[in-house]
Amino acid sequence: MQAQALLRHAAIIIGTIALSLHVQGQGDLELATYYYNTGAFEQARLYLDNLYKQDPSTYEMYLNTLLELEDFNAAEKVVKSRLKKRKDKSTANVDLGSLYLRIGKTEEADAAFNEALKSLPKGRGPAKRLAEAFIKLNQLDLALATYQKAIQEGTDNYGYHYELANLQGLKGDYEGMVDSFMALLLDRPNYLRTVQNSFNRNLRVSTDARQADMVRRKVLRTSQEHPDATVYLELLVWVFNQQRDFMSAMTHVRALDERKGEGGRRLMELAKVAAKNGDLETAYECYALISSKGKNTPRYADARQAMLGVMAEQVTGQFPLDTAAAIDLADQYRTTLQDLGETPETAGLMADWARLLAFHLDDATAAQTVLDRAVDMPGLSLDLRSKIKLALGDVLIFMDDIWSASLLFSQVDLDHKEGILGQKAKFRNARVSYFTGDFNWAQAQLDILKASTSKLISNDAIDLSLLITDNFNMDTLTAPMEMFARADLLRYRNQLDASLATLDSLTLTYPGHTLEDEVLLIQAEIAVQRGAFDAAIGHFEEIVEFYAMDILADDALFGLAELHEKQLSDPEAAQNLYERLLNEHPGSLYVVEARKRFRRLRGDILE
Repeated sequence: MQAQALLRHAAIIIGTIALSLHVQGQGDLELATYYYNTGAFEQARLYLDNLYKQDPSTYEMYLNTLLELEDFNAAEKVVKSRLKKRKDKSTANVDLGSLYLRIGKTEEADAAFNEALKSLPKGRGPAKRLAEAFIKLNQLDLALATYQKAIQEGTDNYGYHYELANLQGLKGDYEGMVDSFMALLLDRPNYLRTVQNSFNRNLRVSTDARQADMVRRKVLRTSQEHPDATVYLELLVWVFNQQRDFMSAMTHVRALDERKGEGGRRLMELAKVAAKNGDLETAYECYALISSKGKNTPRYADARQAMLGVMAEQVTGQFPLDTAAAIDLADQYRTTLQDLGETPETAGLMADWARLLAFHLDDATAAQTVLDRAVDMPGLSLDLRSKIKLALGDVLIFMDDIWSASLLFSQVDLDHKEGILGQKAKFRNARVSYFTGDFNWAQAQLDILKASTSKLISNDAIDLSLLITDNFNMDTLTAPMEMFARADLLRYRNQLDASLATLDSLTLTYPGHTLEDEVLLIQAEIAVQRGAFDAAIGHFEEIVEFYAMDILADDALFGLAELHEKQLSDPEAAQNLYERLLNEHPGSLYVVEARKRFRRLRGDILE
């Protein structure tokens, strides 16, 4: 019994001593780490000399400390001691080679590196660790040799395509990198997005035409070699999209769609991307391909309607208006609606047709007839009926039936008090008040709308509010503003000669009025509409030059940029003007749109 008590007592003492040493060791490690991280290597070594004997996990910190203190003899002993103890001697040999490189013993370093490669164990983990150790030392050829040896020994069922691709990228062997990625995708198609990101990061395929062509050739060749691997078709489509060659992409998207039986889904997606990037021709062709499949295909109706949307953008976006093309488009609206039927699903198409008739073909009566049929259609949702009412109200203003239009807008406002449609209706009513000279009431409504959650409504409200504030609230005369609003209404109704005559009368009657820059802006916009581009440029540039500090300088810059982009086909000038707007007017309401257009003209892909 006494002996057992003595043994228990001894065990307690030993445990207490061990715990005390452990606590002390933890404190020493914290101090060593602190000094190491702060660069006080001499102080760190005071603790690490003993800590390393007790805790081999401090090896890296201890070795780096010795190297920083240039005690290469001690460092060599530490590395060689570790080398003897380790079963996997490959990475320890890399440490030894790294040390020899640091002290200028290149032959010894080469010998250590070769020994590391020679002693590489089988298995994916050791191969990756050794290659990464070589990469860390910028010994890229040795890293490549590591993977090649691992491949020869068959240490991984999937190979090392991903690692090789990244390594070849580091070496600048971009063709080899692409080849390795092609091999990777054959085994692991789910790496497609990773490969795309690498091509963008390392090859900049969206901006470097030479690299993009190299990638395209290799992907196309691999696709031909492995016709059943659709991942290469998907990658090829992506490459064409990065080059903004949407028409070429369409050929392969069509093949993918047919092979996967997707009913035009990818073609619809490509059409939207192409349209967003300004390629309306390809967008139209994509929709046409889907609609050519016939009525029994699931996306037929959507494609038919989208085709008309693209055509409308093409026809109404060019000035002066090609009346024959507009008439043909109106006929296509008619035949499409006869084909699809006038239903809640095509009510939006009816509204687009009506806008074309009223605002581009001056046939407001026919437009009203179309919209009357749409607004009375059974089965319309409240939102859709409200949208039709807004379109009908716009047409009624065009027809000079101001108060009927205002009544419709008020109905929509009441039905959607807290929603975006209600805010759109409220803005239209505020604009009606502006057109008719009730500027105070218009301003009150606009003040509410400035805080709209819709950026577009908020911007429109701010724009019109600034016009009234700068030219009416500060003026004791109401007549100039009333004349300007009347000219603006006449322009809205396409009575362009009457609008210009009213503006001329305003400037003659009230020379030097604060409305002069607003007059110039409307004159410029009417000149664009009529195709008088030289006159439009003159008006825009006059605002930019003489009214640079006024509220319309950014409007004029944006209008000038848009004119060069869409009408004069001068993308370089347009890009420069958009960039100028971004730099000179960072708070402009046009900043978001100008940045988007600048990026598109620069070659960025808008998805």
